[in-house]
Amino acid sequence: MSSDLDRTFAAKDAPIGGQAVLEGVMMRGVSTWAVAVRDSHPEELPDDQRGISVQSFPLVSVLKKHRVLRLPVIRGTVALWESLAIGFRALGISANAQLPDGEEEISSKQWTGTIVFALSLSIGLFFLLPAALANFSGAGEDNGLVFVVVEKLIRIGIFLGYLYLISRMKDLQRVFQYHGAEHKTISCYEAGLELTPENAQRFSRLHPRCGTSFLLIVMIVAIVVFAPFGKLEWHWLFISRVVGIPIVAGLAFEAIKWFGKNRHRGWARSLMWPGLQLQRLTTREPDLGHLAVAIASLQEVLENESPDEVAEADKLGIEVAA
Repeated sequence: MSSDLDRTFAAKDAPIGGQAVLEGVMMRGVSTWAVAVRDSHPEELPDDQRGISVQSFPLVSVLKKHRVLRLPVIRGTVALWESLAIGFRALGISANAQLPDGEEEISSKQWTGTIVFALSLSIGLFFLLPAALANFSGAGEDNGLVFVVVEKLIRIGIFLGYLYLISRMKDLQRVFQYHGAEHKTISCYEAGLELTPENAQRFSRLHPRCGTSFLLIVMIVAIVVFAPFGKLEWHWLFISRVVGIPIVAGLAFEAIKWFGKNRHRGWARSLMWPGLQLQRLTTREPDLGHLAVAIASLQEVLENESPDEVAEADKLGIEVAA
């Protein structure tokens, strides 16, 4: 058996991505996305005696409609917003699937409020709070570069602390198992093997296109983007961090896309290694039941499209979707 790192990299990079949801997995291709969720009732039964519900939806990316949106950096920002939209919809479907019989489903208004709160919390925690702490610390009074470095070190520290804390939450352990199942299933498909739980189990739970790795790249790219501004007045500091998010995300998208294309090269593996190790916090080894759900979701996508026949121009948007 090869090392965990070696097993992470399949022979090809297929236009398939995904996301773990509550008791299930979302998979997306170029023209279809699907959600597979374990039936929540009866809860006392083991996974292998509970059915799997699968729903699929057509996907038409806005990237196909406007050429300007396919330009470097811009395409990354657009693709990430589309991925977020699909991801939140998938989470809503899985959340409603877990509600007890007879309980009213989460309304679109309630879910919209949840999304707005989650995005606001993320921006505040990972962009505004580090800037505020660095500003109040007095760092870099005479050197703007020092200020930016201190701010980014605080941001990375908050990010790592956040990942560690959520990795210890018992309620999220099954989600992390489904995250691992999603990665293994995609790697199994990329390797050209038959999609069975046993085949998928052979692969690593780490994947080079994981969003966890992407977030680390975002933290690093932010240093380059914000360094020229140095230390600003607090109101301009906050405005610059919020306005700069699309630029940072777009550049990080291009970086992870580049790494993915060169995944077989030693230098690329070395640069991706830190992000892969962070995935050990957000994934857990799945069992065959978790893998069966991930496979059901991917098979639903494959019934509606053939990834091997997709044109290169249509693959934009899934570089950061595993």
